[in-house]
Amino acid sequence: MANGKLIVVCQSGGKFTTNADGTLSYSGGDAHATSLTLNTKFDDFKSEISDMWKYDLHSLSIKYLLPNNKRTLITISTDRDILRFLEFHEDSASADVYVMTSSPPAPSDATSLPCSRSSHTMPNGPVSPIDAPTDYLPDEPIFPVDAPMDFLPDAEDAGKQKTPQISSWKSCITGVGQTFNTRRELHEALDKFSLAHGFHYTLKNSDGRRFCARCKAEGCPWFFIAPKLSTTKLFRIKKMNDTHTCGVGSIRASASRKLVASIVKEKLRDTPTYKPQEIIDDIRRDLGIELNYAQAYGGIAAALEELQGSHRTAYNLLPLLCEKILETNPGSAAILNTKEDLSFHRIFVAFHASLYGFQNGCRPLLFLDCTSLKSKYRGELFIATALDGNDGIFLVAFAIVDVLSDDNWHWFLEQLKTVLSISPEITFVADMKKEMSESLSLVFPNCFHGYCLHQLTESLKRKFKGSLTLEVVRVLISEFHGAAYAPTAEGFKKCIETIKNISPEAYEWVLQTEPEHWANAFFKGARYNHLKSSVTESFCDWVSDLPAMPITQVIETIRRKLMEFIYTRKMDSDQWSSNLTPSAEENLQRSLVNSRSLEVVLSHSSCFKVRDTLDMINVVNLENWDCSCREWQINGLPCLHAVAVIEHVGKNVYDYCYRYFTTEAFKVTYSESINPIPPLDRCMKRESSPVLVHPPCVTRPVGRPKERKYALKSNQAVKRTLQCSKCKKLGHNKRKCKQSA
Repeated sequence: MANGKLIVVCQSGGKFTTNADGTLSYSGGDAHATSLTLNTKFDDFKSEISDMWKYDLHSLSIKYLLPNNKRTLITISTDRDILRFLEFHEDSASADVYVMTSSPPAPSDATSLPCSRSSHTMPNGPVSPIDAPTDYLPDEPIFPVDAPMDFLPDAEDAGKQKTPQISSWKSCITGVGQTFNTRRELHEALDKFSLAHGFHYTLKNSDGRRFCARCKAEGCPWFFIAPKLSTTKLFRIKKMNDTHTCGVGSIRASASRKLVASIVKEKLRDTPTYKPQEIIDDIRRDLGIELNYAQAYGGIAAALEELQGSHRTAYNLLPLLCEKILETNPGSAAILNTKEDLSFHRIFVAFHASLYGFQNGCRPLLFLDCTSLKSKYRGELFIATALDGNDGIFLVAFAIVDVLSDDNWHWFLEQLKTVLSISPEITFVADMKKEMSESLSLVFPNCFHGYCLHQLTESLKRKFKGSLTLEVVRVLISEFHGAAYAPTAEGFKKCIETIKNISPEAYEWVLQTEPEHWANAFFKGARYNHLKSSVTESFCDWVSDLPAMPITQVIETIRRKLMEFIYTRKMDSDQWSSNLTPSAEENLQRSLVNSRSLEVVLSHSSCFKVRDTLDMINVVNLENWDCSCREWQINGLPCLHAVAVIEHVGKNVYDYCYRYFTTEAFKVTYSESINPIPPLDRCMKRESSPVLVHPPCVTRPVGRPKERKYALKSNQAVKRTLQCSKCKKLGHNKRKCKQSA
């Protein structure tokens, strides 16, 4: 990435094909080139791509493949994703992105629609909602129930006919004898009817036994009465005067939040990430109704609560959910904790299929990470993930807690210790915080704690931001990564000396970060060259893209995702014919090709000396499965020196690969299934259930989350630190630089 700029080749119109080894290839279509820098905003990047092909801004999504993983498409949907994309390709001059759209390109003379908030692409299918009772009402309305939503001004609509859907609403109320299944159905029909005809109504003398509506205009005789039929939920219109004297149609029509909810509800079933701005655009186009952002957001909130149930009530269903998890998936763990006031504290879930797969097919390596949930009551999701033999993410256990705290992390590790009964020592890749290290050493005394390289890199950036130029920091990061991945002490020392020559302060900082916890050359555990907990990034991004939903729905959605993972990967492995998984087979074949230029020069018992083309000697011990280059020990697959020796003695190279990379172990990982959980509302009647769990005390603040980490005083302005482009010192610019005088 020369000069802080990455050339991006944007491709669209082609298609992906899956190769025999599981990698993805893209062919066909058209391509355009642009560039990205650290200052590029996602909205600007998306707008530029939209202009390239004249795509609808709201229908396109942007994806890319990781440099060393051609099997998984990663979505770019935020400014943070842009920075990650640049970080992953910091050693590249160019990179490809793939632009996908759900709608055809707009004609060249089409009028641009207003920009909406970026839509995140969901890697999973539609989220099936929990069925809610038809008579359910939201417990805490956020916006006024009867917030008006007006048609566009008559001057703009002069001579235009109403849309077909609005016209069809004119027949929602037909007359005497019409029957409705529920009171809600009747109410929605009246909302649509009044909206289509352009008048306001009021309900008088209405209760659970009858529904009476009158035109709100003074003196207008329009009305109807619909009593409830005895022993049923049906309502039938008994009397009606369908004559208006109020100038019906000339009044600016309005609708309630419930009507907007009924309009968008079906769309939300298939697209849970439906955004308020998209609703505004769609309703304006389809119905001719103008909404503001708050009204659209209120409609989404009401529709989602109808589809998914109440966020508050969901907490009271957690004891039943734990019971059903254990009942439908024997051998699983579901542990719920509440506080003294019965408010929610935390819940731990580990399915038997995940525990069995990890203990019998995966490497004893766990990555700990967390992400925030979109919820009315907030919450944090803790995850412990492993890697299968094909380097695919494998969720072992997860927990939802009320707040991010050291106590909750310690509790999560204790529950993890309870459900894991394996004897091998586990290696954890997690944050380098002192509290995390202490909790791991207490709960897992024999474990190894590898510090996450990504978090160390971010700490290095923060430490020297401002005191060193951006170019110097990038060089430091490159050498720091080189030291981390160096397999030998000599390679580590070489990179560290380079850092020392650049910045003695950075050199001291690196030594204080305890290299024995992050450098391959000194780490005692087995990380298999995975130094970052960011391998969980795709899963965390998927969770972050989920819409706000009740806690029971979050757990159910994760369960369905795991079930999907197990099924699809089980099907994929049935097509494999090699001894190793595709990624492991590819690495081994590369070593086989590179080993042909090596020479086995000396052997003694099980030890062999191997000379490469540079006359470098490496010692291979077949009995101990190690090589002096240490690549075999670090990766778990024979290095090129070991492969040369194995072929020299006429043995099978597959016999010297760790079993975790075999196709057989991969199939064992996904041999168990996760069973469905019955809908909770069918297992327990809402009105008769005692309150066992209350929502947590921490509530989500109103409005958009603040981006600044600290509050500013009203009279305090944010000042940018000046840096001279000539002398590189802080506090002045080049115009006032004394050296230029």
